[in-house]
Amino acid sequence: MKITIRGKNIDVTEALRQYIEKRISKFDKFLNDQSEAVVTISTEKFTHKIDVLLKVDGHLIQAEGKTEDLYSAVDQVVEKLEKQILKYKEKIQDKNKKETIKYPSTSQGKPESPKGIVKYKKFDLRPMSPEEAVDQMELLDKDFFMFINSFTGDVNVVYRRKDGNYGLIEPAR
Repeated sequence: MKITIRGKNIDVTEALRQYIEKRISKFDKFLNDQSEAVVTISTEKFTHKIDVLLKVDGHLIQAEGKTEDLYSAVDQVVEKLEKQILKYKEKIQDKNKKETIKYPSTSQGKPESPKGIVKYKKFDLRPMSPEEAVDQMELLDKDFFMFINSFTGDVNVVYRRKDGNYGLIEPAR
């Protein structure tokens, strides 16, 4: 596995680099050689944040750890990654499992006033089924995920509803 470590507002010492590489490389037995881990370390006031993004066979697995101690933040993020990787491996092994995607009902609510956009993000969209998109969203631990629907070719969004189910947003034709 290729491990890239970078620091924001902090110098990454050799001891810290070795500790992170040792902890992250324990996932080698679960992942293939083409896997990549991008570790970002940042500090703000007295809080250290470790963000790890694993790229595995076209899937992304992300975890974040925040504590006052840098090494315990690494331990925290590794613990989260371990759970997510096991979850990912279970889903790969159980390909016959099918999840039901519930379509959102249309509601005619009054739109809220627009807010200022504070963050811009770009990422590659790839074709997948809505079920795969839900799996990817769960691996990233996000509330929504945008993808190209492999059945229709359209850009769709899956999201987690407050009732625990999932919704799918697709363009009107």
